[in-house]
Amino acid sequence: MSAGAPNHTRRPDGAALVIAAILAAIAIVIFWQTSQMRVPPVQQRVGPTVFPYIVATGLALLSVGTLISALRRGFPARSKDDYGPIAWIIAGLVAQILLLSSAGFSIATGVLFAFTAKGFGRGPLWQTIPIGIVFAFIVWFLFARGLQLSLPRGPFERLLTTGAF
Repeated sequence: MSAGAPNHTRRPDGAALVIAAILAAIAIVIFWQTSQMRVPPVQQRVGPTVFPYIVATGLALLSVGTLISALRRGFPARSKDDYGPIAWIIAGLVAQILLLSSAGFSIATGVLFAFTAKGFGRGPLWQTIPIGIVFAFIVWFLFARGLQLSLPRGPFERLLTTGAF
């Protein structure tokens, strides 16, 4: 069976049923947690609960759509897993976690970007790490300076914003 052809087995797609159940469970938890929020009367119409309800509704709709597709066996056959790219992405996440407090947001996220690009078969690390650091610094600058959010600062951020390490 080709990778793009629908899966016409007799039973519903078990993996898709599990995914539909997980999506439904997440939607239920979001609905329940949002309903437990205490909102001041001033904010009851349009307040902090609106967006979680929208997200939960979207997840519920995705769950129903996934369930219907699973029962109709409308998903194409899945290809075999390739663990090399998965390992690169996991290594990038671990590297980001380990580097975040010491190297700062830009360098840690730049390494994550490069490892993920490597997992997708793009560019050598010596080329993608600097590209990732530049993009991550732009994100850090927009969030830390523009929105006044607290993101981890490292030597790169201190050098470019204050001129000192």
